[in-house]
This record gives sequence, C-alpha cells and structure tokens, in this order.
Amino acid sequence: MGLREDIMNETVSELPLRRALTVHAELSINQACELMRENKLGCVFVVDEQDRPLGKFTERQVLKLVCDCVSLDEPVGSRMVPIPESGCVRMADPVVKVLEGMQQTRLRFLCVVDGEGKVVALTGQKGLMEYFTEHFPRQIKVQMMSSKMHMNTREGA
Repeated sequence: MGLREDIMNETVSELPLRRALTVHAELSINQACELMRENKLGCVFVVDEQDRPLGKFTERQVLKLVCDCVSLDEPVGSRMVPIPESGCVRMADPVVKVLEGMQQTRLRFLCVVDGEGKVVALTGQKGLMEYFTEHFPRQIKVQMMSSKMHMNTREGA
C-alpha cells in the first residue's frame, strides 16, 4: 500500500502517541506551568470532572501572560483556549483525520480521546513525522546540512 491508502486505513492508535497532561480548571497557571516543565511538554489539557477536554493551555500562552504582567496565580481555566471539535481525534479514527484536524485548526498537536470522550493521549506533528519515517523510510530522505556556502570546484571554463 502507499501513503494515501495507509493514512486512510490505519487508525490513530497506530501513531506514536504521547502522554497527555490533564488538569482541572481550578489549578493555578503557575502549577500548570510547573507540571509542563516537570514533564517536558508544551501544553496541558484542561478537563472536566469526567476527564473530557474543555480546553488547552500552552507554553505560548504563558509567554503572552508574562509579557502582559498577568498573575500566574489565576486559575488555568480562566486563560485556557477552547478546543474545537476538529481539535480532537478518537483512537479508531483514520490517521488522515489527524492531518485534517491540524489543517483546520492550525494546531501543532491534537487531543486523542477514547470512546467516551476522555483524554487519553496527545498526537500531532511529531507523531505524524515518526509515523511517516517508520512506514516510508525510502521516501523520506534525511540529508546532513552543511554550513559550507561555497562550491568545491569552479564553474565554467
């Protein structure tokens, strides 16, 4: 099979998924930042009592808040960004749905939910790149970058 067939037929569960960090809306921004730092992730998903996603909070938002001198003691729920419907995929969805979701939402990562809508993982650019390089190693060419800006031989006569 080729790329098109694979991404249409294989499911999100085939992607290399990352552990998603979830927090409740009452947690302070400062505590959410500490959690992201400890886990070396750039986002947390804000969830309700049933672990369904309400929104996300990212390191990019932290930078904006710090620049605007906003108190980091505020609840993270007050500064989260709602997740659009296309910002979540299910484990049984085809891989192509991740690509479509990223294009529609202009997000780098998406929330993966189970059949009940609970957050179970995180996927996005990195997961897709790992998937492509694992499934299509001959089509993906990796070349070393060189800082050498001149040619080794002269052009012309």
